Amino acid sequence: QVQLMEFGGGLVQAGGSLRLSCDTAERINSFDSMGWYRQVRGKQRELVATITSSGIENFADSVKGRSTISRDGAKNTVHLQINSLNPEDTAIYYCYAAFRTGSGYWGRGTQVTVSS
Repeated sequence: QVQLMEFGGGLVQAGGSLRLSCDTAERINSFDSMGWYRQVRGKQRELVATITSSGIENFADSVKGRSTISRDGAKNTVHLQINSLNPEDTAIYYCYAAFRTGSGYWGRGTQVTVSS
């Protein structure tokens, strides 16, 4: 069973930055893609950013231009940094990893709260 563990959530003031990390015991290069999604209570989970094994990145329009996503193959970690945070970024952030076969796995999530 693939396990993903998120770190780095917390309370941040508007305008600040946050760096989330997703750790796994798996070799991240074995995943076709990894990424971050977020969910606000009562709403659907939405994509934030993904990165493929070949380094192709994809960002939601809501975070494009103020976010970066990166993979560290040596540490089997994926990072997400979001700058210029605003209260609309408040959500539970989930790490996601998918194999080329289509099997996907979720972390348990980490809460990010942006205060105005």
